[in-house]
Amino acid sequence: MKRGSDGTLVAVPAGDDKRARTDGALVPAAAGGGALVSAGPARTSDLLAPIMLLSGHAGPVLSSKFSPDGQHVLSGSHDKLLLMWDTFGECENTLNFRGHSNAVLEVHWSADGEHVFSASADKTAALWDAQTGGRVRQFKGHLQVVNSFCPARDANTCASGSDDNMAKVWDARVSRCQENIKHPYAVTAACVAHDGMHLYTGCLDGVVRSYDLRRPETVHLELEGHQDIVTGLRLAPDGNSLLSNAMDNVIRCWDVKPYASEDRCSKVFLGAQHNYEKNLIKCSWSGNATQVAAGSADSFVYVWDAGSRRIAYKLPGHAGSVNEVDFHPTQPIICSCGNDKKIFLGEIRAK
Repeated sequence: MKRGSDGTLVAVPAGDDKRARTDGALVPAAAGGGALVSAGPARTSDLLAPIMLLSGHAGPVLSSKFSPDGQHVLSGSHDKLLLMWDTFGECENTLNFRGHSNAVLEVHWSADGEHVFSASADKTAALWDAQTGGRVRQFKGHLQVVNSFCPARDANTCASGSDDNMAKVWDARVSRCQENIKHPYAVTAACVAHDGMHLYTGCLDGVVRSYDLRRPETVHLELEGHQDIVTGLRLAPDGNSLLSNAMDNVIRCWDVKPYASEDRCSKVFLGAQHNYEKNLIKCSWSGNATQVAAGSADSFVYVWDAGSRRIAYKLPGHAGSVNEVDFHPTQPIICSCGNDKKIFLGEIRAK
């Protein structure tokens, strides 16, 4: 600590820039007392500071997600690397995953946290060991950029979507493709149902398609409403709702239960923007499904209340497009990554 010009004690970051200017003045609790209390809002998480900055990537950070236990953050970047970070303490970069020869466009964790998945512009997807950083398996077969590679939560099924107009279904235990599903246009997003029995894809034509993987040769559902390219898909924790983000600046929530009503678009979330950069900006659910979040080309992080659809947070800090926002599994913390090569961890109010 040091004394400011007015004599008050001011907390100072401990030697690095990971704490993003969040420390405030400390004031005496009572006249004549020695205790000090923070003048800022009450803390809600175990982060070292209310906002933590993770810097280390040499290119735009295109995807980032918390591990299932919340102890780590995984990020993928235009610099061809996946980096693993500690969530708590000084947020050190603890592991690097090297092997892709082009940008890493999307990252995911396995449900047990033992492995991570990545999609890359080098036309491949990969499975990695989260303990050693070694590549366990490479998934080859796409002829163009792989935009998305998503595992099922409760099964060994995973799916990839590519600019070659194909979605491919894989068994994570082997490198062979199990199904090839042709689309009319480039597949920009893919998501697998928790039980591995359904595939959801987003496409260049703005249509979200659902496939029953027991009969993958036909489209099970076509969810129409977006007026531009679908950039991200995310299934709700209970598996009954699907979020889709698109370049029409609309995030839609779809009812994907088997016997839902004909009009499956149940909610619309407005505010987040896309621009000429045409980044594949992702969307996400909080662990209890009470909040929805997405990045935005206007450099803000958007968080909505899932029930009222109102914007709960519009958070500044990034100096470029925010490409993904993810919720911590157990604490009120969000992670965001952007074109400014930075990742922020920030605490919000408990919900």
